[in-house]
Amino acid sequence: MSTIVKELNISPVGRVEGDLDVKVYMENGVVTRAHTQASMFRGFEKIMEGKDPQSGLIVTPRICGICGGSHLYCASSALDTAWKTTLTPNALLLRALGQATETIQSIPRWFYAIFATDMANKKFANKPLYNEVVKRFAAYVGTSFQKGVTASGRPVEVYALFGGQWPHSSYMIPGGVMCAPTLKDITRAYAIMNQFRNDWLEPVWLGCSIERYMQIRSWDELMVWVEENESQRNSDLGLFIRASLEFGMDKFGQGVGKFISFGTYLHKDRYNKPTVEGRNDALISPSGFFDGTAYHAFNHLDIKEHVKHTWFTDQPAAHPWDQPLPTPVPSQNLGNTNFNDKYSWAKAPRYNGYAAEAGPLSRVIMAANPTNLPHQIQDPLFGDVLRKKGANVFTRALARMHEAPRLYQYIHEWLGQIDLDGEFYIKPEERDGKGFGATEAARGALAHWIEIENGVIKNYQVMAPTTWNVGPNDDEGRSGPIEAALEGTEIEDSNDPVEVGMVARSFDSCLVCTVH
Repeated sequence: MSTIVKELNISPVGRVEGDLDVKVYMENGVVTRAHTQASMFRGFEKIMEGKDPQSGLIVTPRICGICGGSHLYCASSALDTAWKTTLTPNALLLRALGQATETIQSIPRWFYAIFATDMANKKFANKPLYNEVVKRFAAYVGTSFQKGVTASGRPVEVYALFGGQWPHSSYMIPGGVMCAPTLKDITRAYAIMNQFRNDWLEPVWLGCSIERYMQIRSWDELMVWVEENESQRNSDLGLFIRASLEFGMDKFGQGVGKFISFGTYLHKDRYNKPTVEGRNDALISPSGFFDGTAYHAFNHLDIKEHVKHTWFTDQPAAHPWDQPLPTPVPSQNLGNTNFNDKYSWAKAPRYNGYAAEAGPLSRVIMAANPTNLPHQIQDPLFGDVLRKKGANVFTRALARMHEAPRLYQYIHEWLGQIDLDGEFYIKPEERDGKGFGATEAARGALAHWIEIENGVIKNYQVMAPTTWNVGPNDDEGRSGPIEAALEGTEIEDSNDPVEVGMVARSFDSCLVCTVH
């Protein structure tokens, strides 16, 4: 039998925050090699050079219209560590609420508007559940599509109560927050989140109470939950699980098999004197690196960015604090598509030399670490899911949706802990130095590094979750996570390569953050 070799150039792949191009090489319909290309340049790090240190609070939230609050979280946290601020419990609670409400709004919006519409592709038309999937998940006209996208707007109403607006708020500042909510604000926030739960989370997505769903601790228990009653079986989550397994979405998109999370939600009583060294133990959603077998404590100093295959001039792989601002290559070499050379504006982050997947799947894997501290999330479900099903398009999507009930519970809890008579801000003393701020944006690990000299920014570096996932080959020619996840994927119809889109969209790539 002769071997049929084919190349596909797919542009754009993303449905939002676009400019992701993918080139795949196939033999007999199976992807043997893939390259992800970020084809846009923006230059935020260069913009920050020489500016007032607090410019990051205004400029970096404009990197993205979807996760600008996450960039604000990082910018303020980086200055906290550089300026050695003091943070009150109220400040930490209101920052966590901003991060959590921005993340939970992204969950139904991503599922219905970006990911699940691929399940209505004609590729799956011969499957028994296809008609029901189309009825609910088809773009714009699906019955659940409309409910989910509408409900997704509720949580950021809570963000705007405290942040003044969403997106592009600047209410988080070094030393605390620029708001002092009233009882009316808290009461209204409760009402908005209850509407989110009553309109979508419980009746449409779960088909049961949040409390019942949160009892699930293993893959087998999840399967029991699906079949426990008609309400759960026919919920959108129940349909998604059943259809994903029927459609074979658990059979492709494996990736590099290594996972990184920076962690987020700093405990109100454990990070009142912010330091880089004290951050890991103060986290509620834990940080870490999972190498496929063992867990390792996260250390930001183990990160290096590679630029050999980017449209920047060559320089050695380096930690962000040690990396000079890269310079674009001469204009005659820009935009070339020699994938053995330079082919992307995205840098290639590596942790201890390894490509690592960032995102919700990484977060829930860290939550399964048996050594997590008592105040940290302890949820063994995805440790078991990873052992039994592995990483793939299905488990990556399931992980993201799994976070919604827990985030709802945390938002409810944190609203009740705000001391309306307490302090929200303590003015810091400005100084020169280095700072590191990180969080988990909806799409995964996000961090800012700052170096201040003579009262202005000497070096500002941003590393976004999609930088981890969509980055090109590193100096040794090793693939990035999405590139690796595409390898081995079977393309049924090269004129409609929906499988490529499903793999890429399972990571929810955000190119404007990547090419900041």
